[in-house]
Parts: sequence; C-alpha cells; structure tokens
Amino acid sequence: MINIKTPQEIEEMKAAGALSKAALRRAGQMIKPGVTTLEIDQSLEAFIRLHGAVPTFKGYGGFPGTVCASVNEQIVHGIPSNAVVLQEGDVISIDTGATLNGWVGDNAWTFYVGEVDEKTKALCEVTRDCLKAGIEAAVPGNHLGDIGAAVQELAESHGYGVVRDFVGHGVGHVMHEDPEVRNYGKRGRGVKLQEGMVIAIEPMITMGTYECSVLENGWTVVTDDGLPAAHYENTIAITADGPVILTADSEGPWCSMQGGEA
Repeated sequence: MINIKTPQEIEEMKAAGALSKAALRRAGQMIKPGVTTLEIDQSLEAFIRLHGAVPTFKGYGGFPGTVCASVNEQIVHGIPSNAVVLQEGDVISIDTGATLNGWVGDNAWTFYVGEVDEKTKALCEVTRDCLKAGIEAAVPGNHLGDIGAAVQELAESHGYGVVRDFVGHGVGHVMHEDPEVRNYGKRGRGVKLQEGMVIAIEPMITMGTYECSVLENGWTVVTDDGLPAAHYENTIAITADGPVILTADSEGPWCSMQGGEA
C-alpha cells in the first residue's frame, strides 16, 4: 500500500531530510586517503544522535552500521570496517539516513578519494545526472516507468549498466515503503504518480555489466566484473508544483554537492 502524505506531513519530513543531508556532507568532509570507513560511520552516528535523531540504518534488518560505505566495485550495502582504509583514487558511496520526529530521511552520494581517473569521474557525473533526470520525471500524472526510463536511457546512452536487482522505494515513518522505484522501465508504465507520494530515487549505475552479487557477509553488493559503480540518492515529495527534494541542504540548492566535494 502506498502511503500518501499530507502537505503538513511533507513539511515535517524536511527536518529529517535536512539532517540526513547534513550527515552526508559531514562524511564528504572526512573522506581522504587513510581514513577508515568505520571512522566515518562512528562520526555520523554521533552527529545524528547529537541532533536528537536516530540513525535509520543501524540495526535495520540486522545491518550493523549507521552508513553503507561502498568502495569502488561495491554498489551498495558496504559494511563499515576498521579494515577498510580509503586509498587515493578510490570512489566511495555513502548511503545514510536519519529518523527524526518519527520521519525518515534517506540519501546517498558517491565521493572521490583524492584524485580519481577520468573514466570513473565520468561514471559519477552521468550517475548524478541520472538522479536529476529521475527527479525531473517525478511529477503528478507521470508513471513510475517514466522515472526508470529517464534514468535508464541516460545511463545506457553512455554505455553504462543499470542495476536491476536493487531499487529505490517509498519513504515515510519507515525507510522502505511501497512502491518500488526502479531505475529502468518504459515510459507510461507502472503506478501513476500522484501528489503526496514520497519516494527515494537512487540510480545505481555501473561502468560495465549491471550483473551483481552479494558477498558472503550477506550485505555488500558488488559488480560481477569488478568494475566501479556509482550511487546517488535523494528523498523527494511529489507535489502539484513539481518534485520537492526533502533531503536538501537547509541552505543552498540540492545539486551543489559534487562528487568528491570536501
């Protein structure tokens, strides 16, 4: 069942979204060679709790971290660890969320660790553009397939893979609500979008094959060919005035964060 939010509820969700984005920016400020993913995780947990919220991911389905920290060929759900030390040239997707006043904010960004090669930068830039294209398609009267098609068409036009096994989702009092928000599809197909729907759009794009596997830890998803992946996500509300990004900075436009920005 899709839970439709009232305008007041959407306004209430903005606080959780802004805190989630602030946590994500904090991660970006920490990312550099020599930092462990556990250090990032612990810092963001303290930051979220300091602001009166709960880390949404921690304990969710048994996940041990506040963030999913996915490096290079890891697509999503990387487990923070003191054994994972960031290296010059890596890319890392940080996916995190905060639950504040009963509402969830969920967002992700792929950051550069030092200097990154041009091919990987291009992948990240296109994936970021895929997120923007998906958001632009999230208007009343369109369908979920319009969002997926916007992402898929752009990614595949650059020769990239679009992950099928993991998708976006509705967001509300819990992190995962109906509907599924796929990053592939056909225009005019799927659930019709209506005012009050709140969804997480999160393109997961790969440099090579879209085929992927889950590691033995039961969480971390990696590309089958070992090539890099990128992942960007915002929680958005569908309104009569167009899509509203709930995981937005309290100051500044949502699109100001660049890959690797510190």
